[in-house]
Amino acid sequence: MAVVGFVGLGVMGRPMAANLVRAGHEVRAFSRGAAGRERAAELGVPVVGGLAEAVRGADVVITMLPDTPDVRAVALGPDGVLEHLGAGAAYIDMSTIEPGAAREVAERFTAAGHDVLDAPVSGGEAGAREGTLSVMVGGPEAVVERWRELLGALGTTVVRVGDAGSGQVVKAANQLVVATHLQALAEAVVFLEAHDADVATALSVIARGLGGSTVIDRKAAAVLTGDFAPGFRLDLHHKDLGIVQGAARARGAVLPVTGMVGTLVQALVQRGDGGLDHSALVALARELNGSGSAPEQSGGPR
Repeated sequence: MAVVGFVGLGVMGRPMAANLVRAGHEVRAFSRGAAGRERAAELGVPVVGGLAEAVRGADVVITMLPDTPDVRAVALGPDGVLEHLGAGAAYIDMSTIEPGAAREVAERFTAAGHDVLDAPVSGGEAGAREGTLSVMVGGPEAVVERWRELLGALGTTVVRVGDAGSGQVVKAANQLVVATHLQALAEAVVFLEAHDADVATALSVIARGLGGSTVIDRKAAAVLTGDFAPGFRLDLHHKDLGIVQGAARARGAVLPVTGMVGTLVQALVQRGDGGLDHSALVALARELNGSGSAPEQSGGPR
């Protein structure tokens, strides 16, 4: 069992830290937001008063943060993880950030004598709660194997996908697939509704064929009921698609469908729906077809 400093107690981080506690690890968790700390404590996660207290004496520090600037600040900034990490301790970033930034972080920690992995996840809030996340790991094979059991407390699929930064490349690809699947689901629903089909029955049949996907399994209920309480917020998916587009431009890759879906996600975010679940793409599809109105803001005020 390891002493784990866990930084970032948002929708994903809280259940992940709780799963590490249940697995028997000694967790010292911290989040900049008081609400995140309080909710984590309610889940039985030991919460400490500051980042330094979470990091000092840890065998490994895990961060689960919203965006690239957050990781740079928390990992590399003044009074950050690198400054307080003890000799021989490792750093694993499980946030979703730019691949180039992940490589920069790896270089800085490696130069200071620390093992480091980028290990973003897929599976949403449900996967985080259930410990069934898919973990895409970039870094040296020996380091991945050293921490495989710990990562196994968070996900049922833990795969090394390459060297430093590779985890973030694969996560970006995952996010473009999820976004296009969600838009395909939204358009299928609108098409079925236009033909007065029983949408629930139709989706149950589609889910069992070649058109089936985890997106249908996890998101069909929200699409059918219009309950867009966030499991994964549109504003975060908007951020992720920005990472995809930036990384694509850096290598000259052309992604026309991703660009179109990204524009639709951006439209929802720009009008104030970023706090809704990304399955709310169906609401925009209905509006474009004159068959729906703007969704209720169950994810927060506009």
